[in-house]
Amino acid sequence: MSTPLPILSLLETRVLGVLAEKQRTVPDSYPLTLNSLVSGCNQKTSRNPVLELTESQIQSAIDSLKGYSLVAESSGGRAFRYEHNIDRVLRIPSQSVILLTVLMLRGPQTAGELRIACDRMHNFADISSVEGFLDELAERPAGALAVKLARLPGARESRWAHLLSGAPAEEVAGPAGASADGAYASHDASLGEVAALKANVARLEAELALLKALVGRVCSELGISEAG
Repeated sequence: MSTPLPILSLLETRVLGVLAEKQRTVPDSYPLTLNSLVSGCNQKTSRNPVLELTESQIQSAIDSLKGYSLVAESSGGRAFRYEHNIDRVLRIPSQSVILLTVLMLRGPQTAGELRIACDRMHNFADISSVEGFLDELAERPAGALAVKLARLPGARESRWAHLLSGAPAEEVAGPAGASADGAYASHDASLGEVAALKANVARLEAELALLKALVGRVCSELGISEAG
């Protein structure tokens, strides 16, 4: 008899996603200590949104996930270690676990983006293979675990989102084309990058103007004409 799937918080999906990711990317360190789990949850790369979680917050998420049997604790060595039970609890194949892992850690992704992001954990043969497993997650008899989002204006492909935290928020119309699932963080980051590039261009233009003035002054003192 299966129990209803709980609605997980962002903290819980981050912890679960990190455990599933590290199981495949750093198997020698798995199961993870609390310290390793904190580092994985607060990574600046391959995370959307980027979080700054404390040990107590992560321990609280672990305790909650243990209550759902999604995380198990062991006492190896001098510290407790933690591992996930996603495949056993949800009864899905490892490829589907990997796809959910990326969706939990990075937010909504297209099938093409998922294939690239999953590469360190599993090499999907092609995009249609990814789509096949996503369709299975969306049509799972015991309850859908993924959903295909409406295509954003101007987008060539639809993105997918996980349903472990319930139905994703509606897409927000407008130039941002972002969702409340964390895509705003990505949009904000891109705006910040554009602003930084503009600032660098302005600085370089100012330095170029100073250099031109210096060259002109030197040429004038030497009695030679400037080239160009």
